[in-house]
Amino acid sequence: MAPFLSAGAERRFPGAGTVEARFDIPCTGFSITVLFGPSGSGKTTILRMLAGLERLDAGRILCGDETWADADRGVHRPPQARRIGLLSQGYDLFPHLDVAANLAYGLPGLVPDERRARVAHLLALLDLQGLERRLPAQLSGGQRQRVALGRALARYPRLLLLDEPLSALDRPTQARLRRGLRDLLRHLDLPTVLVTHDRTEALQLGDRIVVMDGGRMCQAGPIREVFDRPSDPAVARILGVETVLLGRVVDARDGLATLAVGDVLLHAADPGGLGERAFLCIRGEDVLLERGDPGPSTARNRLRGWIRTLQPEGLLVRLTLDCGFPLESLVTRQACAELRLAEGEVVTALLKASALHLIPHD
Repeated sequence: MAPFLSAGAERRFPGAGTVEARFDIPCTGFSITVLFGPSGSGKTTILRMLAGLERLDAGRILCGDETWADADRGVHRPPQARRIGLLSQGYDLFPHLDVAANLAYGLPGLVPDERRARVAHLLALLDLQGLERRLPAQLSGGQRQRVALGRALARYPRLLLLDEPLSALDRPTQARLRRGLRDLLRHLDLPTVLVTHDRTEALQLGDRIVVMDGGRMCQAGPIREVFDRPSDPAVARILGVETVLLGRVVDARDGLATLAVGDVLLHAADPGGLGERAFLCIRGEDVLLERGDPGPSTARNRLRGWIRTLQPEGLLVRLTLDCGFPLESLVTRQACAELRLAEGEVVTALLKASALHLIPHD
């Protein structure tokens, strides 16, 4: 069966490189495909290519049995012919129009009664009833987001495009709205493409992910699979893996590999095909810390080290350890206080073999 959407296209910027859109959305119905990567990696350009706001320089974009764009044939469907809904970073609400008028703005082709009925439906769907006559300046950040989303949904799109929809909000509001946004999109049963560079947002909202860097796709697949098993060290760093090390493979048998990093030996699950050297990827949340002699544990790796730096990050604390190599750990503030962790203190880092992801050096 052909995918719901298939993109294999390029947009070229003289003197500034090329942005490639190469991914599929397998089927219609609810799913969120995340375009993830650092600023300048090409995520928003891809969204504009899908929306019809950028013309292709090569390749094509297909949606179902429709050709949205084909550079070789000179095909370019304008945005209004693609039935897409687009929500930008800044929401772009008209400040002089109230909520109802902002929702109705994209419905010029409907007669007044139909337009009023569509607006009433959106107000109920997005829990905006009672706010019809308020101006955008009189709304909270979450309310403005829902009005902008309602305007994107007003024409019943077949594909929804979200460009960093939470970036304009403060972090507490972002955290509060993430779950509600996914639940709402699931209710709408719409395939969605979401642009973000926020790891937490990607993990909480996405089903599939396309990792971007320098205008090209580095890895794509189910979101948990890609985050757990990045394909190369560059992808691992983009995905926020704190510790990426190059080690020498000294043994591999019975599903377990032993690698030397300097004078330190580390044990990890063997993916096969490692060769003489491999990269080790270690996430900070997988590094457990203990003071004194560690108690019983299933962790194969027990590394003595000392705390070089300690940096609070909201409810978490990020620690940089010297274990014969730099190793980062993320612990809760409560754990940090209970263990009386401080810079210069000696600790034991515990790492399960299954938590270490190995990437062949080749």
